Amino acid sequence: MQLYNKLSAIERAALIDEAGKDRITISFYQYYKIENPKLFRNKLFLEWNPLDVLGRIYVSYEGINAQLSVPSENFYALKNQLDTISFLKDIRLNVAIEHNNKSFLKLKVKVRDKIVADGLQDETFDVTNKGVHLNAKEFNDMLANPDTICVDMRNHYESEIGHFEGAITPDVDTFRDSLDTIEEDLKDNKEDKNLLMYCTGGIRCEKASAYYKHKGFKNVFQLEGGIIEYTRQVNEEGVENKFIGKNFVFDHRRAEKITDDVLSNCHQCGKACDTHTNCANEGCHLLFIQCDACSEKMENTCSTDCQEVIQLSFEEQKELRKGKGNSNQIFKKGRSEVLKFKQ
Repeated sequence: MQLYNKLSAIERAALIDEAGKDRITISFYQYYKIENPKLFRNKLFLEWNPLDVLGRIYVSYEGINAQLSVPSENFYALKNQLDTISFLKDIRLNVAIEHNNKSFLKLKVKVRDKIVADGLQDETFDVTNKGVHLNAKEFNDMLANPDTICVDMRNHYESEIGHFEGAITPDVDTFRDSLDTIEEDLKDNKEDKNLLMYCTGGIRCEKASAYYKHKGFKNVFQLEGGIIEYTRQVNEEGVENKFIGKNFVFDHRRAEKITDDVLSNCHQCGKACDTHTNCANEGCHLLFIQCDACSEKMENTCSTDCQEVIQLSFEEQKELRKGKGNSNQIFKKGRSEVLKFKQ
């Protein structure tokens, strides 16, 4: 009985090309007390693998967070399978704005302590006591209210390339950092202002809204379905769009274009640019913004040191990485002294 992916990303990419089938990228989440996450994880893998589902799925005692792609022809089979699970029946599926058949190359279903890393002790507050959900039009109306403070619950490398007009975009590296930063900055407005939050697909706001209510904020609101669902409603229902730039996504596409506005710059030369890349040196893998000219000149690396490393043989590069775990010290997101034009 196969419970784990056995193909490499390269082998899977070749199979996708060979199949020649269009794939749909979707995401969903649900907070729910799962008694046996490992058993549930195995059930999902066994049922999704035959449907050629690929993606990154986290399961924990607090629920599920899924980002995946599936062949278009298997979409309804997947939907029907989800409907057989009581707490996922009729779950809203956030369908990507821009599709890419290779948004995911493996099926990874992992058991985690949390479906979103937050560093919080969940027993200190009720995660189900969340804020008021708003659709796109309601969000726009609340955004226009002078008594509203709109906060981006994403990290700096996400909001850097796109955000809502007038939103506060905390310069933070993690979701946990943003919780404390926002509470401190808005501590004098817990009762007299509307706290309006948004994120990519809604999952971070789901927990953040409950956290802020626990911390004494009286009027807490969140964008239901996040930027992804907001954009769908803008496109399909004629709602005025208040988001500018790109929406960062956590798959091989890295971003979806919402408007043509370019809000950021190449971190190496300063030219207007909003394309993220990962440094080609596997021992660095830094996520940063790089224009086409710098990409060609630097061979997709973040520095001359990394450029020198990728000229070495595979074995030599492997030797250099020995003893260095894949920690946050290596996989930093857009923060490095070598990036001269990181704002």
